[in-house]
Amino acid sequence: MADIIFTRGQIHDVVTRPLRKFIDERGWLAELYRSDELAADQMPVMAYISMTQPGVARGPHEHLGQTDYFCFIGPSNFKVYLWDGRADSPTCGVRQTIYAGQDAPLMVIVPPGVVHAYRNVGGTDGIVFNGPNRLYAGDGKKSPVDEIRHEESAGSPYHLD
Repeated sequence: MADIIFTRGQIHDVVTRPLRKFIDERGWLAELYRSDELAADQMPVMAYISMTQPGVARGPHEHLGQTDYFCFIGPSNFKVYLWDGRADSPTCGVRQTIYAGQDAPLMVIVPPGVVHAYRNVGGTDGIVFNGPNRLYAGDGKKSPVDEIRHEESAGSPYHLD
């Protein structure tokens, strides 16, 4: 994959949807996912949240079979990086960036084979929800982890700015 040159654009099969905040005197509420709005193969089977400090990035990495269902809700902002290196994709060779978080709450579905990363570009710790459609390390955490990491790869075409 080191010889591919990525161009900017939108990646096929990556889905984004604004997360609507319902605000009242108590604060706010946002629906993260609904089973009636997802394809069966995208349905989360587990959920976790992560906190990322300002200026810190997670990724780039990819999954062979896992779909990630990210929700960027704040209290900081993130720059999300996506690269399509899937040979069978109509957008192979496309790189997409998305801004999401406090200023633009957003859900992002990342299909298998799309390399992805995100960086906290805000000034405070940021929280990200993920509801992947595969269990981490499989049932009982007894299987290989479905993850190919590119952070330390020499000659990697996956660069964060």
